[in-house]
Amino acid sequence: MAMQGGTALQEKVSRMLSRKQKKPVLKPNKPLVLKDEVANRKIKKGEATCVTEMSMMMACWKQNNFVDTLCSNEMQSFYKCVEKAQIAVKDKSEQQTIGQSGRLQPKQATTLLKRYPNLHIEV
Repeated sequence: MAMQGGTALQEKVSRMLSRKQKKPVLKPNKPLVLKDEVANRKIKKGEATCVTEMSMMMACWKQNNFVDTLCSNEMQSFYKCVEKAQIAVKDKSEQQTIGQSGRLQPKQATTLLKRYPNLHIEV
């Protein structure tokens, strides 16, 4: 069974090589070597929180000509929601720095790759 897989691979490689010079027909436009860095992409931000509380507060302000004392209940509910959201974001970021998420941040991956670089030998 393993022998058949090996012969199939040999046939595929022989089709990809030119018959005259035994060089690949397709030439890569970049070297076939892994880089020692990762693209530094920003982490996607979550959806907006406390939108309903904020809209209730703004509607109250509009009805009462932007007087804060008349809209104190709406303002308190908005501020409580914001505090809860900030605590949730902080807890989530602490879990990610601990490594419980299972993925490395791009900056962490780049530092590890710089510490342990790849061999720069083209295939």
